[in-house]
Amino acid sequence: MSDLIAIAYDGEETAFRVRDRLVNLTKEHIIELEDLVVVVHHQDGKTEIKQATNLAGMGALSGAFWGLLIGLIFFAPIFGLAIGAIAGALAGRFSDYGIDDRFIKEVAESVGPGNSAVFVLVKKMTPDKVVDAIKEYGGRVIRTSLSEKEEANLRDAFGTGMPARAEVPPPSP
Repeated sequence: MSDLIAIAYDGEETAFRVRDRLVNLTKEHIIELEDLVVVVHHQDGKTEIKQATNLAGMGALSGAFWGLLIGLIFFAPIFGLAIGAIAGALAGRFSDYGIDDRFIKEVAESVGPGNSAVFVLVKKMTPDKVVDAIKEYGGRVIRTSLSEKEEANLRDAFGTGMPARAEVPPPSP
């Protein structure tokens, strides 16, 4: 089972630096991620969501492969390739993988203008090494699916005395 961790940061660029550090930690096999999302709440009030995986691109590639294969069977490989790529891109564009988009948008509004947040869906990690690697960026834990004890330890590690489940309402069904 994966654990969700959302951490808010001061400044619009900090979350991108944390994302890059987490990606490096995956290469070192210290953390294994299922999903990674960066949210920036710009000063003008607009919210920008950057997913780690491009589902439309992955869908187009997969669809193109299957379309080409089916096209070869029916002697129309180019037509099959085109139709498969279009269908795959549309399927990827409208699918939701990993962290729920509505939840991300809901929590992102609480970050405040000029700030950013990182949403991480963790499969496995070595907690002390991950916390040590990203502690330098500051931040405050705004939501987790960890146990109360683990969440309290995480909040203590970031030096935030916020109560568990602070200020952010649960996601609507």
